[in-house]
Formats: sequence, C-alpha cells, structure tokens
Amino acid sequence: MRGGNRYKGQQDMVKRYLELRSLDDALALLTSSFAVPKRTEMVPVMQSVGRVVAEPVFAKYSVPEVNLSAMDGIAVRSRDTIGAGDGTPVTLDHFARVNTGNIVPPEYDAVIMIEDVWEAGDNFQIRRAASPWQHVRPAGEDIRENRLVLPRGHLIRAFDIGALATYGITRVKVKAVNVGIIPTGSELVPLGVRPAPGQVVESNTIMAQVFLDQMGATCTRLPIVTDDPNLIRNALSSAVEDNDLVIISAGSSAGTRDFTESVIRSLGELIFHGVAVRPGKPVMLGMVKGTPVLGLPGYPLAAQTALREFAAPLLESWGFPPAPRFPVKVRLAQPLVSEPGFDEFIPVFVGRIGSSLYGTPHGKGAGVQMATVKANGYTRIPAPVEGYEAGTELEVLLTTDPGSVERTLILTGSVDPSLEELASLAHDKGLFIHATNPGNMGALLALRRNSCHAAPLSLPARSLLTSYQPIIKYMPVGNAVFIHIATIELGIASCDGLGLEDITGTRFINTKRESPTRVILDALMAAEGIDPSKVNGYLQEVHGPSAVAAAIRNGFADAGMCTSSVASANGLQFVPVAHEDYELAIRRELLEDTRIRTLVSLIQSPAYRTILTETGGYDVSLTGTIRGLNGENTLTPFSPGMLPAGYT
Repeated sequence: MRGGNRYKGQQDMVKRYLELRSLDDALALLTSSFAVPKRTEMVPVMQSVGRVVAEPVFAKYSVPEVNLSAMDGIAVRSRDTIGAGDGTPVTLDHFARVNTGNIVPPEYDAVIMIEDVWEAGDNFQIRRAASPWQHVRPAGEDIRENRLVLPRGHLIRAFDIGALATYGITRVKVKAVNVGIIPTGSELVPLGVRPAPGQVVESNTIMAQVFLDQMGATCTRLPIVTDDPNLIRNALSSAVEDNDLVIISAGSSAGTRDFTESVIRSLGELIFHGVAVRPGKPVMLGMVKGTPVLGLPGYPLAAQTALREFAAPLLESWGFPPAPRFPVKVRLAQPLVSEPGFDEFIPVFVGRIGSSLYGTPHGKGAGVQMATVKANGYTRIPAPVEGYEAGTELEVLLTTDPGSVERTLILTGSVDPSLEELASLAHDKGLFIHATNPGNMGALLALRRNSCHAAPLSLPARSLLTSYQPIIKYMPVGNAVFIHIATIELGIASCDGLGLEDITGTRFINTKRESPTRVILDALMAAEGIDPSKVNGYLQEVHGPSAVAAAIRNGFADAGMCTSSVASANGLQFVPVAHEDYELAIRRELLEDTRIRTLVSLIQSPAYRTILTETGGYDVSLTGTIRGLNGENTLTPFSPGMLPAGYT
C-alpha cells in the first residue's frame, strides 16, 4: 500500500488520467474483476416487488385444497345423469345445492348450472347429461403443495404478490447487495441547506441511492467528507468492510483537490481511471479488499452517466434487474455533433409527429441537470461517429412510460414563463408539453422540417412583422397559422431603475443577434440616436432574457433588456420601453390533431387568461386568436376544421 508522501497535496505535479479506456474495455474489466456477492435477505412478501428471488419458492399447500364448485347449481354424480335429454328428462333425488366456490361433497363429481335444472317438487329435473368433473375445480387445479411457484432469479412483479399470498407464502428470500456511498467535497452542504456562494447541495449521492434502490440494492449514504485525503481514506477503509460495492462521489477528476485515485491506490488496486465517454470521462474503478470501488465524477450529468453505464451493469452482472429503459427508433429533430473517439450519451426528448417519432437532443454540458429532467430518454453516439444529420433514424432508450410519448407535444422555439403555465394546464388534461429554447431561428427551422408540433415565437409587434425578414424567409409559407398567446412588455431591467437613456453609462448585457429582444432594442436605439459602440457590454451576449436577468442579479452587469415577468422573478426593477407578440406557429394540418385542439382550447380558456393577468406583464386582449402569416383572417374563438377558403 502507498501512503505518506502520496498526499503532499496541492503542490504535487499536475495529475493526468492514466489511460482513457474504451467503454467496452472498461465494462469488461468491471464485470469480470469481482466475485458475485452471495448476500441474501428475507423480506415480507408485500415488500418484495422489484426484488430478485434468491432461492426457489414453493407452495405451502395445494390450491384449492379440496374440490370446489365453479358455478352456482347442484352437485351430482355424473353416472346419475346418463341418458338425460330434451325428450328424456331425468329427475335427480341425490344432489347437493352449491354456489360458486363451495366445497363439492366427496360423493359428487360434477356440477350442473342452476340455469340448466328445473324444480320437480323437492327434487330437480335435468335434460342434459353431465360429464365427469364438469364445472368442478379439482383439488390442486391451480397448484399442488410443494410445487414450484417462482424460480431462482425471477424478478417479482406486482401481480406475483397475489399468487404468493394465495399459496401461503408470507416471506421471500431475495438477492441483496449492500452499497456504501461516500460524498466528498469541502464545498458541499447537505440536503435542505441553502448553499452560500461557492457551495453546492450534495445531490449526487442522493441520486445514486434512489437509482440503485430501484435495482434492489440497500444503500447507505455516509456523512459528507471534506477534501482531506486522510478522512477520505478512513471513510473508504470502513465502508469496504460492510458493503459489496462502494461509490465515492467527486474527487475523481485531475484537480488539485481530487484525492480519490490516490486514496484507492493507498488501500488497494486502481483498475482504471478515465474512460472515453462523455459526460463521465473521469470515472474510475478500484478494488479494496476484493470490493469494487467506483469513483463518480462530480458534475451531475457525468455522475448520472457513471451510475447508468457502470454501476447498473455491475449490479446486472450480479443478477439484479436492469434499470428501466425502453428502446425506440426516432428521427433526429436537429443535427447532433460528437467528438470522435468518445462514446457520447445525449439526453433526448421523444414525441410523435404524424406517423414518426422525433427525438430532440438537449444540452450536453455535464453540469446541466435540467437536461435530464426535461428529457424522457437518451441516445448513445458511438466513438467512431462524428454526429448525425437532422432526420437521421437512431435508437433512443426511453426512461419513462412509452405510452406518454403519444400524449406529448414538442414545442421548439423561444420559451417564456407563460409557456410553463400553459404546460401545467395541459398536464391536467393528460398532455405533456416539452419545450426547448433554441430561439426563433431554431424554431422556424424545426417547423420547416416538421420536427416539432408548434414553434413558440417572440416577435416584434405585428406592425413590424412583415418587415421582419427572418420570419418570412424560413416560414413554411402558405401552411402556417399563428395562435396568439400574449403581448409581452419589454423593458430595461436593473437594480437601480435604469432606463433606455441610461445604458451608455452602465455595464450592459445583451441578447443574441437577430433575437426579437435584440431586434427591438436596436430599433429603439436607432430611434433615440444611441450609438451601440458607446454602450459598454453591447457585444456581450447571453442566450435570452432569463440569462440577462440572471447576469444582472449576480452582479455581472448593471442593465439589460428582458420581459417584466423575468425581471420580477429575479427581484429587479423594470422600466418598460416596448412590446413583443408571443405566439405559437403551427402547420395548418395539425389544427385537427386532438392534442393541438386541446392546447388551443387551453390558450383560449378564461383560466389561462386569468393566470397571465395575475402574473403581470402580459396583455391578453388577443390571447387565443388565430391568424395567417400577414395577420389576415383572424379567427376567434377557435373553430377546428372551419378555416376560411384561401387562408394563408
């Protein structure tokens, strides 16, 4: 074992990954380097769903234990009914009245339905012979005593529980595995504590515990360990004594305070450090006293990848059920670029448009957790592939109920808080709205490719729309309608109530070129004679009004242009200067889609207008109206299938 000088700390030479192994090589090492744990536990039958049977389960007794009637009627001796027919009725004087589920007395071997008998005084008359064991559930029909119910390795399902209870089984021996999870990092605070600047809530091990629990693991999360190699070594040394797998969160990269590699080496063997996957490249695997030690990267998406692509396969190789994933073939809604040499995992959202499933990829930043919150699946770009063109068919592994895909609307464009309110109303109707935020240009390209249901657009006021050439250029001309959501107030946000006339004396933050906010700002500055070169920060661009407000709130700028609702949400003062129209562009043929009809009815509903009015900053006088590209033929209320002739 190595120790002592190994921990000279931050003055040591720069650390580098020993070797970037391929994903396949790393998985082969992972699943072949450790003995399968033999741990089992007895659990109450009602707590066994999702667990794997460790030894065969046998019935405690026969079901049924005696012969039972399968019908309401009379129990008879079949030999007494021979010869019965319509012309030769037989009167029975030896029978027993039974109901469904009653015991059939031992002297009888058949049951005749009560509908097939006629009263004859104190006896019954029949006109059809009964065959032996007719309408009788014989003893042991379902299962006999000591017969196999569940084999070893069976994944117990909810409907198995009824059978187990019926057969007298109250406890089941299942596979078990103990997983110790060690969070490390001096910047971490526990769940429930608001982090100070430079701190972060320790969430990776919470995620790891929930993820592995669903595979049948018993997880123990240890207290947070600060960036001290001796403390980390003590925690790891203790954890391997009681667990079949130990996971160390963070500390696996190559920074000056990443000690996981050296701690593993000091206690055992480092098998690999660094795998050619993204996100998740710093993942490492070690062995301490025969126990696998998996080092997770600190970034959330990288940690998710390491759990899904390394921890889960290890448990699966030990006989535990796989994490839920449902493969589907989708068409890529937009181009996807990848660096060759790395297996890259991309969060994807899937929805059906017409007869095809479309997948919209999300951001690839390792720290962007909302990418997986918004996604309902993911795809893998193999290491030799540089990417895919839009429209390419590829496999996506869904992580949610596949049925939800059919109830999903894909919206691609400019995302405003008003759309989030609409999504909440839609969810109450059983619809799922998935919105990505590539801006107006991305929205129009998606609409033109027919890879979204609707394109939310932030547009200059309608009086300027015909001169806003990007809309005209990219619109699927003659085949688009606009559903008006609201007219939104735009203005200058700041901490000090600054207006347009004040921006030359401040640190300004701008939105992207050709964004609606930027187009309007440029027009206002030209009208006021303000020279952009005189505005400090005019060329400093962020993606959208929310990013502008965040930059001001965090002290990176003094002023910027955004909506009043965004400014209010960030605690900023707001000076209004203009308005923009927020609308959904939809292909005309999709107006007959029941999901779109539901969506439009929600936009036109009094409840939605009330929500926007109470939020503030929204003019709802045109909310729900439908128009063509140039504003003609406004329709309100919405009448599906009643568009006027020549509607464009």
